[in-house]
Amino acid sequence: QVHLAESGGGSVQAGGSLRLSCVASGYSDSTICMGWFRRVPGKEIEKVAFFYSGRGTTYYADSVKGRFTISLDNAKKTVDLLMNSLKPEDTGTYYCAADRSACVSALLFGRHGFEFLGQGTQVTVSS
Repeated sequence: QVHLAESGGGSVQAGGSLRLSCVASGYSDSTICMGWFRRVPGKEIEKVAFFYSGRGTTYYADSVKGRFTISLDNAKKTVDLLMNSLKPEDTGTYYCAADRSACVSALLFGRHGFEFLGQGTQVTVSS
Protein backbone atom coordinates (compact mmCIF):
# COMPACT_ATOMS: atom_id res chain seq x y z
CA GLN A 1 0.00 0.00 0.00
CA VAL A 2 1.36 3.40 -0.99
CA HIS A 3 1.55 6.09 1.66
CA LEU A 4 2.63 9.70 1.18
CA ALA A 5 4.34 11.27 4.17
CA GLU A 6 4.73 15.05 4.06
CA SER A 7 7.07 17.17 6.15
CA GLY A 8 8.12 20.79 6.30
CA GLY A 9 5.83 23.75 6.13
CA GLY A 10 5.21 26.16 8.96
CA SER A 11 5.06 29.91 9.34
CA VAL A 12 7.34 32.51 7.77
CA GLN A 13 7.33 36.19 6.98
CA ALA A 14 6.88 37.43 3.44
CA GLY A 15 10.09 37.12 1.46
CA GLY A 16 11.20 34.10 3.45
CA SER A 17 11.73 30.50 2.42
CA LEU A 18 10.35 27.11 3.33
CA ARG A 19 10.99 23.57 2.11
CA LEU A 20 8.38 20.84 1.80
CA SER A 21 9.28 17.17 1.45
CA CYS A 22 7.22 14.11 0.63
CA VAL A 23 8.13 10.43 0.61
CA ALA A 24 6.08 7.82 -1.23
CA SER A 25 6.54 4.63 0.76
CA GLY A 26 5.36 1.32 -0.65
CA TYR A 27 5.62 2.56 -4.25
CA SER A 28 7.28 0.01 -6.52
CA ASP A 29 6.94 1.33 -10.08
CA SER A 30 10.11 2.59 -11.73
CA THR A 31 8.66 5.95 -12.72
CA ILE A 32 6.46 8.38 -10.85
CA CYS A 33 4.84 11.76 -11.15
CA MET A 34 5.07 13.56 -7.81
CA GLY A 35 4.29 17.07 -6.79
CA TRP A 36 2.12 19.46 -4.86
CA PHE A 37 -1.35 20.91 -4.92
CA ARG A 38 -2.46 23.63 -2.54
CA ARG A 39 -5.72 24.89 -1.17
CA VAL A 40 -5.63 28.60 -0.57
CA PRO A 41 -8.40 30.03 1.67
CA GLY A 42 -11.43 30.94 -0.41
CA LYS A 43 -10.18 29.26 -3.57
CA GLU A 44 -10.33 25.90 -5.27
CA ILE A 45 -7.43 23.49 -4.92
CA GLU A 46 -4.74 24.41 -7.43
CA LYS A 47 -1.67 22.85 -9.00
CA VAL A 48 1.66 24.11 -7.73
CA ALA A 49 4.59 22.09 -9.06
CA PHE A 50 5.19 18.57 -10.34
CA PHE A 51 8.06 16.36 -11.48
CA TYR A 52 7.91 13.31 -13.72
CA SER A 53 10.80 10.92 -13.22
CA GLY A 54 10.35 9.23 -16.59
CA ARG A 55 11.51 12.26 -18.58
CA GLY A 56 12.82 14.54 -15.87
CA THR A 57 10.17 17.06 -16.79
CA THR A 58 8.68 19.63 -14.48
CA TYR A 59 5.50 21.66 -14.29
CA TYR A 60 5.06 24.92 -12.39
CA ALA A 61 2.02 27.09 -11.91
CA ASP A 62 2.57 30.57 -13.32
CA SER A 63 2.12 32.04 -9.86
CA VAL A 64 5.18 30.22 -8.48
CA LYS A 65 7.55 30.19 -11.47
CA GLY A 66 10.91 31.68 -10.59
CA ARG A 67 10.24 31.36 -6.86
CA PHE A 68 9.61 27.65 -6.27
CA THR A 69 11.89 24.77 -7.28
CA ILE A 70 10.83 21.13 -7.30
CA SER A 71 13.26 18.23 -7.22
CA LEU A 72 12.77 14.48 -7.18
CA ASP A 73 14.93 11.60 -5.99
CA ASN A 74 13.46 8.72 -7.98
CA ALA A 75 15.37 6.04 -6.11
CA LYS A 76 13.99 7.25 -2.79
CA LYS A 77 10.64 8.36 -4.25
CA THR A 78 11.07 11.66 -2.47
CA VAL A 79 10.03 15.03 -3.78
CA ASP A 80 11.16 18.36 -2.35
CA LEU A 81 9.66 21.77 -2.96
CA LEU A 82 11.89 24.72 -2.14
CA MET A 83 9.77 27.83 -1.80
CA ASN A 84 11.59 31.15 -1.94
CA SER A 85 10.33 34.73 -1.92
CA LEU A 86 7.15 33.60 -0.26
CA LYS A 87 4.11 35.85 -0.42
CA PRO A 88 1.04 36.03 1.81
CA GLU A 89 -1.00 34.64 -1.08
CA ASP A 90 1.06 31.44 -0.87
CA THR A 91 -0.63 30.71 2.45
CA GLY A 92 -2.60 27.49 2.38
CA THR A 93 -2.60 23.76 2.87
CA TYR A 94 -0.14 21.98 0.60
CA TYR A 95 -0.90 18.42 -0.47
CA CYS A 96 1.62 15.97 -1.86
CA ALA A 97 0.32 13.91 -4.79
CA ALA A 98 1.69 10.98 -6.76
CA ASP A 99 0.64 8.94 -9.76
CA ARG A 100 2.02 6.19 -11.95
CA SER A 101 1.31 8.04 -15.19
CA ALA A 102 3.19 10.95 -16.69
CA CYS A 103 2.42 14.29 -15.10
CA VAL A 104 1.13 15.69 -18.39
CA SER A 105 -1.61 13.05 -18.30
CA ALA A 106 -2.40 13.14 -14.60
CA LEU A 107 -2.62 16.93 -14.48
CA LEU A 108 -5.37 16.95 -17.11
CA PHE A 109 -7.74 15.86 -14.36
CA GLY A 110 -6.36 17.99 -11.53
CA ARG A 111 -6.15 16.24 -8.19
CA HIS A 112 -8.54 13.56 -9.46
CA GLY A 113 -5.85 12.47 -11.88
CA PHE A 114 -3.63 11.38 -9.03
CA GLU A 115 -3.96 7.99 -7.42
CA PHE A 116 -2.24 8.99 -4.17
CA LEU A 117 -2.72 12.11 -2.08
CA GLY A 118 -1.15 13.14 1.23
CA GLN A 119 -2.87 14.53 4.29
CA GLY A 120 -1.60 18.07 3.76
CA THR A 121 0.78 20.42 5.53
CA GLN A 122 0.10 24.03 6.42
CA VAL A 123 2.11 26.94 5.07
CA THR A 124 1.46 30.38 6.52
CA VAL A 125 3.12 33.51 5.15
CA SER A 126 2.61 36.72 7.09
CA SER A 127 3.01 40.20 5.68
